[in-house]
Amino acid sequence: MAYDRYIAICKPLHYKVIMNRRICIQIAACAWAAGVINSAMHTGNTFSLPFCHSNIINQFFCEVPQLLRLSCSDTYLRELAALAFSVCLGLGCFVFIVVSYVQIFTTVLRIPSEQGYRKAFSTCIPHLIVVSLLFSTSIIAYMKPISDSPSPLDLLAAVLYSMVPPLMNPVIYGMRNKEIQAALRTMLQRQILSIFLL
Repeated sequence: MAYDRYIAICKPLHYKVIMNRRICIQIAACAWAAGVINSAMHTGNTFSLPFCHSNIINQFFCEVPQLLRLSCSDTYLRELAALAFSVCLGLGCFVFIVVSYVQIFTTVLRIPSEQGYRKAFSTCIPHLIVVSLLFSTSIIAYMKPISDSPSPLDLLAAVLYSMVPPLMNPVIYGMRNKEIQAALRTMLQRQILSIFLL
């Protein structure tokens, strides 16, 4: 999405030529390939380990670091390889997004009209909010040391990471739709009216 926004704002006259069907398929294929490789590394590491400890995971969902703690064998190299790939993947995406948005914002700041300025920012801000939510909650969830008995704060971090960004995605993007705004306004007016009538 950052690349799409970059092309739409920084090179608007070339948008149809650059963002053609082939490029969209390549971008989607790269995202899917990175996800498949990342999950295959974690899954392969997990299934090749012997487990001898308790089968109870004190977590909101089955996380790889908690599974590795249940293993009898030394998992240091496996954890290091999976962490290195995940960090490279996450950092690569983060750098790509930051570079795209730096280019976008420098272009937007040169727009003379306030309406164009506002339209460009309204196009970019929802994506930045979703990306910020995902990165901040994942950093909170994964950059803290794994404890033997997770605290309620650890469980809350896992819930935030796994639930908040996907939940907020349709809300953030849906609120830009005029029909959704009108339906929400009507629903809120009915709710307020029903409260006053009771």
